[in-house]
Amino acid sequence: MIDLGFDKLALIGAVALIVIGPERLPRVARTVGHLLGKAQRYVADVKAEVNRSIELEELKKMKTEFEDAARNVEQTVSQEMGQARSDLEQAWGDTPAADATPAHGGWEPPPPQYQHPKKNWRLKRGAVPQWYKQRHGVRTRAQSGAARVARFRPPKARS
Repeated sequence: MIDLGFDKLALIGAVALIVIGPERLPRVARTVGHLLGKAQRYVADVKAEVNRSIELEELKKMKTEFEDAARNVEQTVSQEMGQARSDLEQAWGDTPAADATPAHGGWEPPPPQYQHPKKNWRLKRGAVPQWYKQRHGVRTRAQSGAARVARFRPPKARS
C-alpha cells in the first residue's frame, strides 16, 4: 500500500486548500471520505465472499469424506450381517428338527390376539356435562336470530 506519513498528508492538505479553496474544501473532503468508506466496504465484502467460498469448498470436501466413511461403515455392517446370517443358518440347519408338539404332549392354541375396545375416547374427553352447560349458559340447541330475539324480548305490558 502507499506509505503516507504525516508530512505527506500535510502537504496534500495544503495543496488541496490552495487549489480547491477554503469554501469548497469541507464538501470535497466529505465526498472523498464517503468514497473511501465505500471502497473499504467493497474490499471487505470481497474478502468475506472469498473466505465464504473457501469455507464452502472445505465443507464440501468434508461432506464427501463423511459420506465415503458412512458408505464404508454401511458396507462393513452389511457384510458382517450377511456373514452372521449365513453362520446362523448353517448352525440352524445342523441341529435336529424339534418336535411340532409341546413338551407336555398336547396341542397348544396360539395366544389370543389384541382387540381394540372400540371406545371413542376423543368423544369422552371432549364431552362437557349438561349441568355445566346449563350453569354457564352454553347453548346446546341452534336457534335462528329471530327466535333468539323473541326469546329474550321483554313481555308486553298489559294495559
